[in-house]
Amino acid sequence: MDDQRSQGVLFIVGTPIGNLKDISQRAIEAIKESGIILAEDKRVTVKLLNLLDLGRKELWTLNEHNVMRQIPRVLKALRAGKTIALVSDAGMPVISDPGHQLVAACWRESIPVRVVPGPSAVTAALAASGFPGSRFVFEGFMPRGKSRRKLLRLLKDERRTIVFYESPQRIRETLKDILDIMGNREIFLAREMTKLHEEYIRGRVSDVLQKLGEEIRGEITVVVSCEGET
Repeated sequence: MDDQRSQGVLFIVGTPIGNLKDISQRAIEAIKESGIILAEDKRVTVKLLNLLDLGRKELWTLNEHNVMRQIPRVLKALRAGKTIALVSDAGMPVISDPGHQLVAACWRESIPVRVVPGPSAVTAALAASGFPGSRFVFEGFMPRGKSRRKLLRLLKDERRTIVFYESPQRIRETLKDILDIMGNREIFLAREMTKLHEEYIRGRVSDVLQKLGEEIRGEITVVVSCEGET
């Protein structure tokens, strides 16, 4: 990362999904080199920078609400030679997080883009599930209500393993919809992965519903087996 550049570069930097020891040396170097950090939530990123002793950085917010307004500002800084790191609150940026519009704009403007791979809740949960991982479909955050049921009906005959995110407030409703629409499939729930209260639950949908505690906290990654897979 010490090559001379006439213009800036955008680093897409994966950050830990929980355990800070999961950050890579390359990610640390990219953040140190960057003069500007594009953060989904500045409070979360400041905490990460402080815990890893990465120094004070200029932080710009980039989230789903302001991404289109921020793109011209970011491109101007990149053209002026600034090195910028795009990070998310946890995991790989752009994956169910804002930023793909900025990356696409950089390619259109011939601005160098470099990716520094890091942890991802999608692949971590899939690997831990024991379900086939060679072919899978990722649905991001599950929609609510009727839209969720419509999506599940479309996925009912999917022959690949299905992965999606769900909130603790809606996980029971979602599992009941899966049971009703897709049947009593084998599923896997990963909650608070790599953190202190990490929890994995694997079994039929009906069994998992019974195993869920009264109070559920933390974002959940759900893996659903294809029909007939055990």
